[in-house]
Amino acid sequence: MEAMKDYMLTVGEQARAAARMMARAEAGAKNAALEAIAAALEAAEAELSAANSRDLEAGRRNGLEPALLDRLELTPPRIAAMADGVRQVAALPDPVGAIADLVQRPSGIQVGRMRVPLGVIGIIYESRPNVTADAAALCLKAGNAAVLRGGSEAFHSNTAIAGCIRTGLEEAGLPADGVQLVATTDRAAVGALITMDEYVDVLVPRGGKGLIERISRDATVPVIKHLDGVCHVYIDDRADDDKAIAIAVNAKTHRYGVCNAMETLLLHRGIAERVLPALARRYGEAGVELRGCPDSRALVTMMLPATEEDWGAEYLAPVLAVRIVAGLDEAMAHIARYGSAHTDVIVTEDYSRAWRFLREVDSSSVMVNASSRFADGFEYGLGAEIGISTDKLHARGPVGLEGLTTQKWVVLGDGHVRS
Repeated sequence: MEAMKDYMLTVGEQARAAARMMARAEAGAKNAALEAIAAALEAAEAELSAANSRDLEAGRRNGLEPALLDRLELTPPRIAAMADGVRQVAALPDPVGAIADLVQRPSGIQVGRMRVPLGVIGIIYESRPNVTADAAALCLKAGNAAVLRGGSEAFHSNTAIAGCIRTGLEEAGLPADGVQLVATTDRAAVGALITMDEYVDVLVPRGGKGLIERISRDATVPVIKHLDGVCHVYIDDRADDDKAIAIAVNAKTHRYGVCNAMETLLLHRGIAERVLPALARRYGEAGVELRGCPDSRALVTMMLPATEEDWGAEYLAPVLAVRIVAGLDEAMAHIARYGSAHTDVIVTEDYSRAWRFLREVDSSSVMVNASSRFADGFEYGLGAEIGISTDKLHARGPVGLEGLTTQKWVVLGDGHVRS
């Protein structure tokens, strides 16, 4: 235990020292490092594949589920996509040092706000080894140092990717400790990382609900996170039928195991009889199991009864809860009670109702006439994201480069003194 504590303190000290150098790095140096990392990933395809094969073999031996094995696998196209993702981050505008809202005060001073790095970011994640490259790239571009702790199931893959990152940093003249991978699978390392207030400025957990609940409960370092993606689509009685059906089908069936997939469909009583049977047929063709309220089941007899637990469930599977409501107020009340403040959608042609929904639904993403699947950093024009936050501080929604920075006040004067 003492050896682990000493190791993590060393990681923290190195990260804090590197963070000061990363914060003052010019955009050109950061972009050069990202380009070098991408090239190193491409050049190391054979080494990455060999390391990944060790993880896959161990995963099969340990009974890892097929879906998790798929997330773990690094195929040549995925390695190429990982390198391309790093280059995409390099192409993004550098947020560090940008000054916004600069105004001249009556005293003659100019006051504005400058965007600056957060410092040291600890990222704790599971399964997908591509997160190692994605997280490193975003933290680097935003001028931060990063401490990465991947899942034990991807240890060899993550280690190989981290070697490429280190190579890229050194080639660009940036500190190799600007991105560190915790070099142990011991779970005690996580407990140490999340309480290292002196060295770590913010934590970003990415993984299952159990992991995020543990980090949120035990961390003494601030956390950017979301626990659940209980997303809703509400179809108003003033919706266009074709739009409503297209959106509701896409929001559920485009991908099941993602946090921005719809989990509960709400329909206005005045449109349900027209739209719900057609939707049920489409869901049936896609193999989606429906669980509904009594009014929904009266329209679609094959539907299973919904329980109280279904209304707050994040299925991440081809299962959908369905409820008929009296109108907009009841729909928003349902979302307020059972939602997770992730992403909620209204489908309507009524301008006033759309704006009421936008104003009153308290979620990190609120949409009108669009699929919840658009709640994504790339789709929002962020280029990439490190995760999605349902908190209100410090970032909310998809967290891209700007979310990995903060602001400080700057004052420009010319010998001004206060009278």
